[in-house]
Amino acid sequence: MSYGRSMTMVDEAPQHLAQVAALIRGARQNKGLTQAQLAERLGTSQSAIHRIEQGSQNVSLDMLARISAALDSEIITFGAPKHSHLRVSGGHELSGRIEVNSSKNGAVALLCASLLNRGRTTLRRVARIVEVDRIVDVLRSIGVQATWSTDGRDLEIVVPEQLDLASIDVDAARRTRSIIMFLGPLLGLEREFALPYAGGCDLGTRTVEPHMIALRPFGLSVTAASGNYEALVTPGGSEDLSVVLTERGDTVTENAIMAAASRDGVTTIRNASPNYMVQDLCFYLELVGVRIEGIGTTTLRIHGRTDIDADVEYAVSEDPVEAMSLLTAGIVTGSEITVARVPIEFMEIELATLSEMGLRYSLTPEYLALNGRTRLVDVTVHPSELHAPIDKIHPMPFPGLNIDNLPFFAVIAACASGHTLIHDWVYEGRAIHLTDLTRLGADVRLLDSHRLDITGPTHWSGAEVSCPPALRPAVVILLGMLAAKGTSVLRNVDIISRGYEQLQERLIELGARIETFRD
Repeated sequence: MSYGRSMTMVDEAPQHLAQVAALIRGARQNKGLTQAQLAERLGTSQSAIHRIEQGSQNVSLDMLARISAALDSEIITFGAPKHSHLRVSGGHELSGRIEVNSSKNGAVALLCASLLNRGRTTLRRVARIVEVDRIVDVLRSIGVQATWSTDGRDLEIVVPEQLDLASIDVDAARRTRSIIMFLGPLLGLEREFALPYAGGCDLGTRTVEPHMIALRPFGLSVTAASGNYEALVTPGGSEDLSVVLTERGDTVTENAIMAAASRDGVTTIRNASPNYMVQDLCFYLELVGVRIEGIGTTTLRIHGRTDIDADVEYAVSEDPVEAMSLLTAGIVTGSEITVARVPIEFMEIELATLSEMGLRYSLTPEYLALNGRTRLVDVTVHPSELHAPIDKIHPMPFPGLNIDNLPFFAVIAACASGHTLIHDWVYEGRAIHLTDLTRLGADVRLLDSHRLDITGPTHWSGAEVSCPPALRPAVVILLGMLAAKGTSVLRNVDIISRGYEQLQERLIELGARIETFRD
């Protein structure tokens, strides 16, 4: 968080106090200090620290600076923002137990879907990541009340009678590809509107045409003009509607679901994605009164309604991609760790593939997530001798191997004996970012823009690497550094905060030796 020198007091809106409170609380906990111990270092009372961490007390810049020094954590910076880097001392085993956080992609879909509800939506356990903050900024800019709880974990959303789309935060909108998911809910609310072009990771060309194909049956036509999507909606009738998606994409499916939810009639969506974030969206819409048949399958029948107005609470489900990230940390360091609250339905192919590669792991009996629907297990990975799989590793739409989990198999394959072919057929150009593992000693050959040949096992060694401009490959390089003996430096790591909440601090909880520094 950055403040100009002219400010003497942090007395912003409550949501900013909550953000500062969350930063202080997280830094204290990562240092293993109690509130009383921090209070003693600062020469103040435990009750004062409690109020600060609850976001109920204004904090001077002087106090923030003192807290930063006491926790050896740069909570605030002055002047121009500094770039963040990580220094990693690798080659050490990890240990312990860690819980999976809630889903980034699930949270983003639910934030977009909240536009459909005229009642109060309360989302529990929302991931505090940059991508979520950007969507929240966009919602607030168009008149939505979005209020974080005092502990910074829950978000209450109230949508106004009329959205102020003319005041949309263009900068925040253009910095996230998720803005494309406003099309589905908005076409049920507006006859004409404009959205800034979508942004996001540098993953090559990703057309928005599948979204247009999915939404045209609902009366949406879109033209590109002056950096915006200019949308025009032709209202349809209440007759039954059938939509066939040409791409079984997650966000495409979500857009079609949100469009169907607000129309008066039954919509059948075929070739739908049944992935985790889609199921989260469906569970939420059921709470606000939209009946949906076929959740978890590729054919959905949605009984829409034009008058969605309900006060609901929904707990976002756990993130299978974060689960894969944490499991990979244990695998590549040859460690025994337990990753708790893993959404097993969305990890079964990954675990089966790892088993074929020789990974030894154990599972607890299943239990339900806080949403009452998602099945969870705790997974313990054990040190294992890995070997390359017989077949290539490639993603498929759910229930296949998750496209976002594919990059982690690159660093795992580098630890396995033999040749592994990884085929990333979805994204043009993402595979090239994974060749940065060669800087750490891995034998990774780029066959073309979609395929990698990886030979292991790797004799890892420390190196300095600039963070790839894509989220998952960036985390893969960080995990490779955990395996590499010696000291490594990962530069410009801000992109990791797009999809992970305090990832390096969570890895430190498992025994990783990671230091954040800025210049």
